[in-house]
Amino acid sequence: MRQSNLDTIFLKLIEEVGELSESIRNGKSGQPTLDELKGSIAEELYDVLYYVCALANIHGVNLEKTHELKEVLNKVKYNR
Repeated sequence: MRQSNLDTIFLKLIEEVGELSESIRNGKSGQPTLDELKGSIAEELYDVLYYVCALANIHGVNLEKTHELKEVLNKVKYNR
């Protein structure tokens, strides 16, 4: 993948994080109906997750495996 495409995906992630912040400030929480989806926290969380997953795929990161590894580290770090 070309660097410009990577940059675009990363910038889209940042844009979606900003939109999530705005939704949180506006208090649009809870599970929306289809008619309520636009601009909701749920929609923006999905969009952020979409771009995080896209970046993980591009960089060859298995998020499920990384989650398992981080849980082990966090148990040690936080004595859980």
